[in-house]
Amino acid sequence: MDSLNLEDHYRQYISYLNDRKTHDLSDFVHEELTYNDKPITRVDYQNYIADDIARIPDLYFDIHHLIVSDNHVASRIQFNCTPMKDFRGNAPNGEKISFVEHVFYQFEDGKIRQVWSLLDDRAIDAQMKSTDQ
Repeated sequence: MDSLNLEDHYRQYISYLNDRKTHDLSDFVHEELTYNDKPITRVDYQNYIADDIARIPDLYFDIHHLIVSDNHVASRIQFNCTPMKDFRGNAPNGEKISFVEHVFYQFEDGKIRQVWSLLDDRAIDAQMKSTDQ
């Protein structure tokens, strides 16, 4: 898959996430993959994303920067959302939060084989802290 096709394919994958089609990502993700150096299955990965969406019903993956090189994708994704359940160790406070994810993917045969993800936990923690603490 060339870089232009991989970019389109990745954008379609993000569109699936935004359309809440997390129940079957087989067109985009291998049956077995590595997530932050941990081997997991596609079902584990789908459940991880679905769990975040359940915690944050208005979660929207907004690509701000995207670089595609050979079989690698690097993306900076912006989130502006309102957690309704505990999220990353923080109780919801009813307020909208903003944070970014820097995520790197390795594709193999047109599907995600490895993911390295880094969320801005400091921004999340700072915004979700209760004002009375």
